Amino acid sequence: MRSNGIVLRAAMSIIPGLLYGQTDFSVAGREIQVHGFASQGFVYSNQNNFLTMNTSQGSFAMTDFGLNATLQVTDKLRVGVQIYDRNVGQLGEWHPLLDYAYADYRLKDWLGVRAGRVKTQLGLYTSTQDADFLRTWALLPQSVYPTDLRSMTIAHDGIDLYGAIPLRGAGSLSYTAYAGARPDDKRSGLYYQFADVGWPPKGSSAWMAGADVRWTTFVPGLMLGISANFQKGADEFYPSGTPASQPVVPPPAGSQVYPLGGPGPSSGVYGPYRATDAYADYTTGRLHLAGEYRRNFRFVDVRGMMWRYVRNLSDRAWFASASYKAAKWLEVGAYESRYYVDHPAALDSPYFEPPTDSSYHIFDHAATLRFDLTHSWNLKLEGHFMDGSGDPFAPHGFYKRVNPDGVKPKTTMVVIRAGWTF
Repeated sequence: MRSNGIVLRAAMSIIPGLLYGQTDFSVAGREIQVHGFASQGFVYSNQNNFLTMNTSQGSFAMTDFGLNATLQVTDKLRVGVQIYDRNVGQLGEWHPLLDYAYADYRLKDWLGVRAGRVKTQLGLYTSTQDADFLRTWALLPQSVYPTDLRSMTIAHDGIDLYGAIPLRGAGSLSYTAYAGARPDDKRSGLYYQFADVGWPPKGSSAWMAGADVRWTTFVPGLMLGISANFQKGADEFYPSGTPASQPVVPPPAGSQVYPLGGPGPSSGVYGPYRATDAYADYTTGRLHLAGEYRRNFRFVDVRGMMWRYVRNLSDRAWFASASYKAAKWLEVGAYESRYYVDHPAALDSPYFEPPTDSSYHIFDHAATLRFDLTHSWNLKLEGHFMDGSGDPFAPHGFYKRVNPDGVKPKTTMVVIRAGWTF
């Protein structure tokens, strides 16, 4: 927290300059580039509330902003930092976060090193979730990029190796390999999710490692990529009930069990957690196409004095999107986003509602209009037509705390979001 405070005070010291349009500064002859962004949204839905907001009544509680600075120390060394804050319903609650703070040393084109709090390369958009101004959508496809988990997925505390390798007539290959620790955020959907099912979390942490490989192909505008992420750690909870009659599902091969001390029942999420991902991105003229498929494997082991309960939390998701630049000031787009839970809680648990078609998937059909009002301002109008609500153990938008009477199978929602960047 002390480092977060230092960064925040440093950022606040340059805000007066920004108010006068000054975004570049010099220190010892080296230029510091300062940029920022902010967005304000309004969300209105039918009977289901989304992302911990009271969207069924219409909600303006969708605000975020960030401020970043980079300094090219030498020809090979660059440092950067970004602070971020948001209030999306109960997510964030105006608690500033250190999105990233890194030092980047580029030895060769094919080898560089980054260290500190570094953005995580996983799929198309994990590392650029903060760059809303670059995309058509008001909301990224929530199947693969749930807003609920942004703060715990965008970066890691550790080290990266990266580089780009030319393939002559076959294009080029870029890679990133990383290892470190996942940041914790007690105002994320993960905490609210488990608290809502009666297991309020104490803390969440995990060691992680992964890799991303992107092929810029010989076909102009076409990029293909694959990613993998592995995590091992413990998310500690204090369950409020004792489901002694729960069946025991064997944990996956390679899982390890560690005793958690302390009085009363407790539990932990034990590794290995792993995600695999494949994606494609294609641009030709004014048309932009993208698609991604992600597979997540995770189990939770809940323990008490006289019982044990192992749950399969694995899931899979994909999306396909298309957008078209109809005019300099107008972009139109649509995407199909699908999320599937492997083992719905309702199928074997007397503590949740009987299984229904809405208990194990979320199908989201979205359409968007983006208006570029100026170089710095944009406005997005987006409609969502959703079928299903996922699962009580899956933080993908629907929460009991704002849906006390349950979630209806269908959700219709409108998102209006204005964004500014400099």
